[in-house]
Amino acid sequence: MSIETVSPVAYYGERTGTEARVPQRTLGQDDFLKLLVAQMTQQDPLNPKADIDFIGQMAQFSSLEQARSLQNGMSVLQANALLGRTVSLEDDGLLVVGVVDSVHMKEGTPQLIVGGQSYTLAQVREIAETPTSPAGTGVAPDAA
Repeated sequence: MSIETVSPVAYYGERTGTEARVPQRTLGQDDFLKLLVAQMTQQDPLNPKADIDFIGQMAQFSSLEQARSLQNGMSVLQANALLGRTVSLEDDGLLVVGVVDSVHMKEGTPQLIVGGQSYTLAQVREIAETPTSPAGTGVAPDAA
């Protein structure tokens, strides 16, 4: 019989390498079901919880998960709607004005890229249409 050492690093999900070592920050449906099973196995047999309580907990968890997913989707849509628009952003007390060049996701949160810098939606203070130049002139309408 051989003795193997156990690594203290926990791996989450199907990822491998260094990104697999990052712990999950949210509970999923599988986590809820594990908690539910643990709760059921540890309950007092003389005073069991009613099945209706468990069903209510599951419904609340499912609603919360759907609301969170919807909120993330709305944030992505809001960020994408700002592409090509001029925005005023607050960054450490300074006002930054620029055109949203692209949108990137960072840890599940959309980031606006303005002038090569990354900003969150919460930093947006004002949104304006970006002036376009008439075809072929290369001059903005206000500058003519």
